[in-house]
Amino acid sequence: MPENGQMRIAIYTGNSTDNSEEGMDILQILTFIGGLSMFLYGMNVMGTGLQKLAGGRLEKILEKLTTNRWRGMLLGLGITAVIQSSGATTVMVVGFVNSGLMKLSQATGVIMGANIGTTVTAWILAMSDIRGDLWVLKLLQPEYFSPILAAAGIIMTMAGKKQSRRDVGTILLGFAVLMFGMNTMSGSLSSFKDDPQFSQILLKFSNPLLGLLAGTVMTAIVQSSSASVGILQAVSSTGAVTCACAVPVILGQNIGSCVTALLSSIGTNKNARRAAVIHLYFNVIGAVLCLLLYFLLGAVIPGEVWEPFVTKSMGMFDIALLHTAMKVVNTVVLLPLSKWLEHLAALTIPDRQGKKEKIQLLDQRFLATPALAVEQSKRLTDEMARLSCENIVNAMQQVRHYDAKIAAKTEENEQKVDHYEDKLGTYLVQLSAQSMTIHDSREVSMLLHAIGDIERISDHAVNILHTAQEIEEKHIEFSAEANNELEIMSRAVCEIVSLATEAFCRYDIEMAAKVEPLEQVVDLLKAQLKARHIERLQRGDCTTVTGFVFSDLITNFERVADQCSNIAVCMIQISKDNFDTHKYLNTLKNSDDESFKRLYEEYRSKYALD
Repeated sequence: MPENGQMRIAIYTGNSTDNSEEGMDILQILTFIGGLSMFLYGMNVMGTGLQKLAGGRLEKILEKLTTNRWRGMLLGLGITAVIQSSGATTVMVVGFVNSGLMKLSQATGVIMGANIGTTVTAWILAMSDIRGDLWVLKLLQPEYFSPILAAAGIIMTMAGKKQSRRDVGTILLGFAVLMFGMNTMSGSLSSFKDDPQFSQILLKFSNPLLGLLAGTVMTAIVQSSSASVGILQAVSSTGAVTCACAVPVILGQNIGSCVTALLSSIGTNKNARRAAVIHLYFNVIGAVLCLLLYFLLGAVIPGEVWEPFVTKSMGMFDIALLHTAMKVVNTVVLLPLSKWLEHLAALTIPDRQGKKEKIQLLDQRFLATPALAVEQSKRLTDEMARLSCENIVNAMQQVRHYDAKIAAKTEENEQKVDHYEDKLGTYLVQLSAQSMTIHDSREVSMLLHAIGDIERISDHAVNILHTAQEIEEKHIEFSAEANNELEIMSRAVCEIVSLATEAFCRYDIEMAAKVEPLEQVVDLLKAQLKARHIERLQRGDCTTVTGFVFSDLITNFERVADQCSNIAVCMIQISKDNFDTHKYLNTLKNSDDESFKRLYEEYRSKYALD
């Protein structure tokens, strides 16, 4: 039994039986694996919380990009520093380029900035290396502040009423777990400080090719350069990591970080793939430049000065500084040459003559960042709503003056609306399965409700169009009185469609509240037109054929108003976290709501029949 009371299991490299020199404590390996698991999990939880907290603001920030690459670089740096993941930023950029929302020239600066932004994590992790007897310094050490953050995080997560507070709690919990995992990894490696075999293994990574390969593979496996640099920082606690070892490994980690974006670019258009390739070229060329600079300095600086420097043991702060310095140098050198990188990417992924590139607004890559996916879904639903509104206006014009070109355009728009509904329905169901904020979850619910009503508005537009074609082909003529009635009702319907569309696209609840009073007026108009139509039939002023066409038109008009009401009421109710639209309508109609009554009287007076 060993003196320290622990049972040791030896892994032999030969015939030696000296467990203290050639054995490896399995418990330490398991502790390291446990610490690594907590570290990666904490990083994932913290990153998810940060992305949720940032929400749709990420896209709004990225949309402000100009062709100024330096500004794009600063934005990429800032966003990555906030969400703590260059991989997530780069994947978003690939998705934006694939969706046509960002140009390749804009993406280049953001990608380079993201590479610098990801170094923030290394500086945070370097706090584990802070040592001192002062209580202020002790509070900066993970073993002291992690429990405080964890306690604060769990309180905010469980007791927070606002989603933003719960998100902050999640971030604190993730950060506490991350730092605890980092501390656990460092502690598990402490016994290897004086192990010559361990030092010999790390010494082999001083070979540039081997170091590059090790860093690349490690980052490709964990899918995060921040995590792989954190692992290197944990290993540095043994004192066995030298500058000669750290330089090629960190450069390899930079190259390995490109794997996420390259995998994400599969199946995208050429510019999106070029954005991923630019990320790869930036890090590969940067690695070559840094290695050349490293060897040049070694050749110029005297050996008695250079040798102690490269063989010096590096701590966590040293690795963070080295990591940041190499990223900044690469960006300063390559950002002015970004056009050359774009040309190189274009040579790698050339244009295919005659092949039309597909713009994909609902990109699967955005599902990993739900706030962006919701924003893109809203964009497409807005486009769908405007197409349906355009169809209604065009179809109603056809009743009085038929035009085959406008009719063909209306049919084409209807096919687009049907296609959008199909794509949005599938995408929103996938999105609803993701972890989202309450606000995003409500918006997804609203969109799922709205797309069906928007599609039916377009269907009614086609029904009206087909009736207009029948009027044209059969030379049907309405009486002057009937034409005047149809004109009044069509103006009311055009207004309600325009009102509902604008309210939906702007997400304006006050505007949405104006829809229902107008819908009631359209219902009244339908009843009045139907009664007047029966009187004309009885007087013989209207034929049966004309009567059927007239009835079809006012029925479709009224149903369009119903769909507009559904959209507006859904918006109002979901904003109140309530989905009982029938109860809302019944309460509204039977209440003494002065605003509703005033709007109803205004609309009734505006669309009164002569």
